[in-house]
Amino acid sequence: MKDNIRYSVIVNLIRTLVLTILSFISFPYVCKALRANAMGTYTWANTFVYYFLIIARSGIPNVAIRECAKVRENKNELSKKVQEFFIIQGLLTIVSFILMCVIIFSVKELADWKELIFILSINFVIGAFSFEWVFIALEKHYFISFRSIITLALSAILIMSLVKKPEDIYLYAVFAILTTILTVIINCFALKKYVTFKYVGKYDFKQYFKPIIIIFIISLILTLYNSTDTFILGFLDPDKALVASYSVGIKSIEIIITLITSLDAVFIPRATKYYKMENKYFFHNLTRYGFNICLFIAIPAVVTMAALSRQITVIISNGTEGYVDADLILIILVSMSLTFSLADMIYEQVLLPMKKEKYYLFTLLMGTILNIGGSISLGLLFKDNPAIGVAIATMLADVVVLGNLIFLAKDYAIKALFNKNSLKLVIAGLLVAISSFVLVKFLPIRNNIVQMVVVVLVGAVIYLGSLVLMKENLVMSFINRTEKK
Repeated sequence: MKDNIRYSVIVNLIRTLVLTILSFISFPYVCKALRANAMGTYTWANTFVYYFLIIARSGIPNVAIRECAKVRENKNELSKKVQEFFIIQGLLTIVSFILMCVIIFSVKELADWKELIFILSINFVIGAFSFEWVFIALEKHYFISFRSIITLALSAILIMSLVKKPEDIYLYAVFAILTTILTVIINCFALKKYVTFKYVGKYDFKQYFKPIIIIFIISLILTLYNSTDTFILGFLDPDKALVASYSVGIKSIEIIITLITSLDAVFIPRATKYYKMENKYFFHNLTRYGFNICLFIAIPAVVTMAALSRQITVIISNGTEGYVDADLILIILVSMSLTFSLADMIYEQVLLPMKKEKYYLFTLLMGTILNIGGSISLGLLFKDNPAIGVAIATMLADVVVLGNLIFLAKDYAIKALFNKNSLKLVIAGLLVAISSFVLVKFLPIRNNIVQMVVVVLVGAVIYLGSLVLMKENLVMSFINRTEKK
């Protein structure tokens, strides 16, 4: 069991790391090419489109992964479920697109950018045909990883080759959605190996209505929760330049969150299987293992990014002027690498397999209300730079959400999170924090990239060395496995 999960975790982490590197290479280039105003407009338009992507999906992927994982050994049953979910998602995609069109032509500021919005909307219109949730349920992590790397690499190459100036914003939008288009084509060809689209029995849509509605509301609120800060800032900042600063500040945080939450694809099918089998021992172990990985990655990432905030934002923006206080925004939001990732794990790995999605729904609703109210209030309070106020509100809302989820899932979350092994990770993280801030202050190197490399390498040695000395579980498991080979 551990070997299989370990392999899946490693494959997913490699995939996410490669995609992160590609994104980290292309994003600074785009910031410099498009400049702050065009980049801010793209981010704002993409945020608007994302709301309708959520409506089109309506929480279907999460429910589909859970349900398909239960019957993945039976091709007929699996095919039936795939057909059912595809029909539901197809209908919802049509409804979502029509609703988006109505809103676009009803709001002048949106209508002014309708061409850009329609290009970006292709992402969710054809996304109904991607069937990514089937491959996740079947745990085809190598296939997903290889395909993702190839498609995103092609997209990045085209962006860096052809996007040269702010007027190329539409070209950038086309290349940004290219990954989804290629994913749909490849997945459709691969899908026929695992399922058939021939009629295999009477459809039963009714059984999915309740979980889909709950998870749809969760997805919608989660989208509001994740993107309301950017959207509100867009209205508080008419020229959208501060939106660009905010996006630069949060970019590296999103990288860590993406890295950790990518493991959901590994844990959801397995957690569903163990909970269905009523195997509490394996379910507890899986939960603890997931939290262990989350803390192992997030703790050193938080302190290192805080210490290197100026260097990171300068590199991401490619040294381009106009990204005001992006480093301060990063420092304020950096804790979300940990808090958001842990909250996501509690939902995906504990509450979702237990069919207790409603707990997450109520918590997220509370967090969204706090985030919206706080973003508007603090955004107006910080008149010189509303982005600072919005960042503070977002960070505080995230802490409240995590605290409530830990309480609601206390039977599993508290033991998995608060233990001696977690304390070892915190101690190692504090040592990394001390070394990182000292090096940033006294290191006689002015080159940002070289400074980052030195600080990260020294921090990694201190972190891993201290964990070996303290005999941390994850590190010792790797060492013991290596010695056996």
